[in-house]
Amino acid sequence: MPVKARRPPSAPPKWSFLDKAAYVAAPGAVVLGLLYYFGNQYNEAYYRAFGVPLSELPISVEAVLARSPQALFFPVWMLLVCGLVVLLVLGWLGHALARPENEGRRRTAYRVLLAVGLLLGVVGGYPVFFREDLLAFLPAGWPRGLLPSLMVALGASLAFFGIQVRLGQHDAGRRNRRVRDADRLWLVAGALLLGMLTLSLFYGVSRYAAMAGETQAVADANGGMKRNPAVEVLSRLPLVHHAKDIEFRDLGARAGPYRYRYRGFRLLLKTPTRFYLVPYYGGYKNTVTVVLPDDDGTVRVQMKGSVR
Repeated sequence: MPVKARRPPSAPPKWSFLDKAAYVAAPGAVVLGLLYYFGNQYNEAYYRAFGVPLSELPISVEAVLARSPQALFFPVWMLLVCGLVVLLVLGWLGHALARPENEGRRRTAYRVLLAVGLLLGVVGGYPVFFREDLLAFLPAGWPRGLLPSLMVALGASLAFFGIQVRLGQHDAGRRNRRVRDADRLWLVAGALLLGMLTLSLFYGVSRYAAMAGETQAVADANGGMKRNPAVEVLSRLPLVHHAKDIEFRDLGARAGPYRYRYRGFRLLLKTPTRFYLVPYYGGYKNTVTVVLPDDDGTVRVQMKGSVR
């Protein structure tokens, strides 16, 4: 009998440099995009607390990314801790329910997990996504910004685990076509729950970033804006402003063209055409942002180092 020649094994596909770079750059672009988004949420809330819309400020991408750790460290740390606890508890529960003598308990467990998970995810998600005013009873800060979204994420996790328990009940029954069709529907439901989990975490971190920016603005104003440089304003003409506790002095005609001096400001932000100044006395309730032009020759701003 003629012996058929064996085909040589096919060589593994060769990866070009661009293919390898795509696997690295794509996740990196997603991470940078998230960092930019949450940093932008932080900046927008911070400057909005001083009455300055972020759309007027030419903030660089690097400056936005530099603010993202302040907005992300605590919620990411909280998510990692909570996720670890939930995974350990559910892993222990799944190991206990996998025993043959716990067949009846598995059936009860997945029903309870689905009911509790859907209750937390759907009913609890309504005030989180649509009625923020219902959460006003929670303390400001991370309890109001992050805790409700964590509850929705917990509900989605419990419901998803309940589906996994349900799918692992009858391994022998998977040969039945009807059982396989039903399992596909359960898998689709699990995918939807994962989407709800991702959405709730994204929304919670976004709300926390905004609240963190606003909280930091109030804390800076109440602390005298010590991290910002002090400013002395010299003007050709008297300035009209409503900031309190600003020291004013007329230096007289011998002082030159800039005869009017104002002290008590700190620099909030500098753009190519404007100075944004805030007083550092009186706390946040008395904070008024004064905007001065930098291109008309009527004022001169002198800055000093920040006070630590």
